[in-house]
Amino acid sequence: MSLTPKERVLAAINHEEPDRVPIVIGVSNATGIKMKAYREIKKLAGITAPDEYIYQWPELGTAAVDEQTLQRLHVDVRGVLDLEPESIRLRNQNRPAHSPYRDSWGTGQIEISEGEWTSGAPPMREASTLEDIENYPWPEMDDPTRVAHCREQAKKLAEENQYAIMGTPWLLFPFERATGLQGMDTFLLNMAMNPDFSVALLAKITEKCKQMMDVFLKETGEYLDIIKIGDDLGTQENLLISPKMYREMLKPFHADLIAFAKERTDAKVFFHTDGDVFNLIEDLIEIGVDILNPVQTSAGRMSDLEGLKERYGDRITFCGAIDTHSVLPNGTPNEVQQEVRRVIQALGPGGGYMVASVHTIMNDVPAENVLAMVDAVEKYGQYPLKG
Repeated sequence: MSLTPKERVLAAINHEEPDRVPIVIGVSNATGIKMKAYREIKKLAGITAPDEYIYQWPELGTAAVDEQTLQRLHVDVRGVLDLEPESIRLRNQNRPAHSPYRDSWGTGQIEISEGEWTSGAPPMREASTLEDIENYPWPEMDDPTRVAHCREQAKKLAEENQYAIMGTPWLLFPFERATGLQGMDTFLLNMAMNPDFSVALLAKITEKCKQMMDVFLKETGEYLDIIKIGDDLGTQENLLISPKMYREMLKPFHADLIAFAKERTDAKVFFHTDGDVFNLIEDLIEIGVDILNPVQTSAGRMSDLEGLKERYGDRITFCGAIDTHSVLPNGTPNEVQQEVRRVIQALGPGGGYMVASVHTIMNDVPAENVLAMVDAVEKYGQYPLKG
């Protein structure tokens, strides 16, 4: 029997087999599509929707995918996103062309070539004391213009009762916020050499993340099926920090943020973390993560999909695993389809898997391969799964 997209997602998250494997693409920056790729998908599909950016933030370069394209991609989830405060949006819209972008945290992006932006100029690079933390101009997370639109969007989606609803407040990632404020090299050095400062900085950031989570969930929590948080913790081969350092310095803040969210919503927690995070999966399950994304199959032990499924598949839902390192940008449409088939066979039995690319679909991914990916789910992701 055919299910609604919402029913399909909820069944998969509850480790039940729905009618087909759900698809999660284009509903957050962690599952997004870059603008050039999005334009090519629309062109190939004959869709004429306007170009708009996620979070109304062109420098991120990620598209706000229109409804017609979401339907063509068979996407089973719809996103509800916050915004930077209106004052920050206006300031950046009116700044001189090509000058650095600054968000409400004071972190920035710089233009490295025409239309290409990257993180830069961390504002707390020299900070090293508790006084530095106290004196920093921290953002006002309860600014009502951040979430003024969210309740209406979430309520409308809930009343339509067709799609699973994912809340994606921008970057409630304590570790990533800290590295953005200090620079990756500086903060990692401080974690090793100045741990009291580092823990205090993470505590302050988590406090701010909880304030934002509270504001966001007051508007949307009753309507959400999924709430997204995370932190990028892995590299291609291992972790950015040791498991011991994670458990002592960062895990308590992740646990606190997750518990805070679960007190305010019944939504399942979607945790985004790139790289080989195999050594932390048990920890993430312990602190309440329900969905792990993006399952970077090109990174170390995350490539052992059968092993991941056997060891953790009844306790966490995997979302992602379609390789953006090699297969999606460089493969043929047939090779993409066969990779989707392989991944579904490994992660799909018994539910507990949702198809997504490994992080954002980048500009080097051909539109033909994106359509091949989602069409392969229709072909090979129907339950009961066939070999």
